[in-house]
Amino acid sequence: MKQILQNLGNGETLLAEVPCPNRPRGSVLIETSRSLVSLGTEKMLVDFGKSSLLQKARSQPDKVKQVLQKIKTDGLFATLDAVKAKLDAPVPLGYSNMGAVVETDGRSGYSVGDRVVSNGPHAEVVSVPGNLTALVPDSVTDEQAAFTVVSSIGLQGMRLMNPTLGERIVVSGLGLIGLLTVQMLKAQGCQVLGIDFDPEKLKLARQFGAETVDLGQEQDPVSAADAWSHGKGVDGVLITASTKSNELIHQAATMCRQRGRIVLVGVIGLNIQRADFYKKEISFQVSCSYGPGRYDDNYEKRGLDYPIGHVRWTEQRNFEAVLQLMAEGKLDVAPLITHRFAFDEALEGYAAMSQPGVLGVVLDYGQPTGPESGKLKREVSASVSTSKSAGIGTDRNGNSAVSVAFVGAGNFATRVLMPLLPQQGVRRHSVISGTGVSASHAAKKFGFETVGSDFKSVLTDESVDAVFITTPHFLHASMVADSLQSGKHVFVEKPLALSLEEVDRVQAACINNPDRLLMVGFNRRFSPHMTSLKEWLQATPQSKAIVITVNAGAIPADHWTQDPEVGGGRIVGEACHFIDLARFLANSKLESWSAAAMSGPDGQLGDCATLQLGFEDGSMATVHYLANGCKDFPKERVEVFAGGRVFVCDNFHVTREIGGKKKVKTAKQSKGHLEEMLAFQNAVLNGGDWPISREELLSVSRVSIELAEQVRKGSCR
Repeated sequence: MKQILQNLGNGETLLAEVPCPNRPRGSVLIETSRSLVSLGTEKMLVDFGKSSLLQKARSQPDKVKQVLQKIKTDGLFATLDAVKAKLDAPVPLGYSNMGAVVETDGRSGYSVGDRVVSNGPHAEVVSVPGNLTALVPDSVTDEQAAFTVVSSIGLQGMRLMNPTLGERIVVSGLGLIGLLTVQMLKAQGCQVLGIDFDPEKLKLARQFGAETVDLGQEQDPVSAADAWSHGKGVDGVLITASTKSNELIHQAATMCRQRGRIVLVGVIGLNIQRADFYKKEISFQVSCSYGPGRYDDNYEKRGLDYPIGHVRWTEQRNFEAVLQLMAEGKLDVAPLITHRFAFDEALEGYAAMSQPGVLGVVLDYGQPTGPESGKLKREVSASVSTSKSAGIGTDRNGNSAVSVAFVGAGNFATRVLMPLLPQQGVRRHSVISGTGVSASHAAKKFGFETVGSDFKSVLTDESVDAVFITTPHFLHASMVADSLQSGKHVFVEKPLALSLEEVDRVQAACINNPDRLLMVGFNRRFSPHMTSLKEWLQATPQSKAIVITVNAGAIPADHWTQDPEVGGGRIVGEACHFIDLARFLANSKLESWSAAAMSGPDGQLGDCATLQLGFEDGSMATVHYLANGCKDFPKERVEVFAGGRVFVCDNFHVTREIGGKKKVKTAKQSKGHLEEMLAFQNAVLNGGDWPISREELLSVSRVSIELAEQVRKGSCR
């Protein structure tokens, strides 16, 4: 199928061929008939992509600070690679979609053929969670319905202002959202004053029942608002403009009456003068997108609705309210449509965004909605092409090669693992991702043969020898077990599993398929720093004391890795690296383990803890995993005390013997990613022992899970 993507690095807007997206449980698959281009958000992304690197930096000073800090901890080259990878990743454009359901389940409440709106992107087929969709009334056309999501942005701003019948409200900025908001305010029974520079937009506002102020004619908006309100001041100002100037917020405050309200829907300068707000006790609020539920994973991804008695207007209910206004003829979008383009000519629509007078740009996909739709549904299961060969394949030069498929094409996979795939001995077979967008980009960049969105297609393809699983953590164990049972070798990024039951399932799959290799991405043990250190320790056979300090840095509570059900938390998701590293350096089986969690505010997320490990040979290890440290301190430090000697490794850049001559220094951080990839490839091609034994993989996984539970209980006390 086709989808519109934006490259933020080189500024190119693409109408790209990508696989149809996968449909998670509770979501609906929609065949698009119309979508609406957002002149605000989308134009901003396009303009950002076309700007120079210096201009990008100037527009995002906070990001520049993060980059500078990363250079301190990770080095210049690693930071540049990360920035380039971030800018190179394609961004889907669009969020105002209209179409018909072609695939669903019982949780969504829809049937195949239902006409629905959603915040899906510009694509022939979109997959959208049920709470981000709404059923379209029969009397509302596809073209009208495409304006639903954009209208809901203005409606949410109104909800926050809470205008009442007869109040006088100013709408500052008469773009698409502003003109839609004018109509909804009039439907609410308000008097409306619209402000803008463009005479055509002002004309439309008057057509919708508003009075206007023409800034292009140098009319003073404050004086006009004062006269319009008979000297009392307006009840509220809804700002839907986009400007870097601070003047709009000053004007809005000056217009308002005592205890007036200002709601910001657009993007403006916010250098607020206290005096403007102090004397009148003016309230100011920033509106967030379409309404309550936005950016809440429980609502958007898990489908947990807010009780209507507590939250009357959610995202979905705002969509429904807009559609009802359209059905009643109280929201007229026809005058706002200035351009129509067939979807195949969508790039012409983006070129039109810079033209004067442009408002509503509608993309027509040429597909009917209703029961007769759905011709693209077949592409979902046919998005990965397969070949008939079996066993170990060949590379481009005809040599024996491991045929690999990547499941997951996120930042780590595309920035770290895929670039390190050896040129010899590897056949780049396929890339799978849920939306298909990241898979398509990765396949083109790294030379994979096919792309798709269906994990099962990899399992049934006999030409795939090995599966790299780099999906979110909660999918790891089930995908590993299914891949092993399908006869595939498996490389899975840490963690292996999030529960002991999942570890048991993986162990059973290993036992049932003893000739299939399983490897977890515990890369640090393969680092030249750690292999050298272990070699040095062989001269001191006594028990060892290992201290690993991880200055991990804070991650927000709403980050997916902090979610116990998705990421598992940072102890099981990240600290497992260092439990494995301690096991590797001790070269002895784990015998005992315990955790002490930090309590108080810094420990409330369970990412500040000390892990104590005991080994059969008497060695011991302490892992300090901390999220509350200073970024100027090394991010990772490994110290080993043994036989009167002390070894220290800082950031996998320098490893040295204190008071001795042994030293390893690498030009940049060397965390063992390349070495682990080569070890996995060699084991698959040549057989022999697993690079990491089954006992170690399963033991470290179980210990990590048990320690994470101890930390969780300790941090909650």
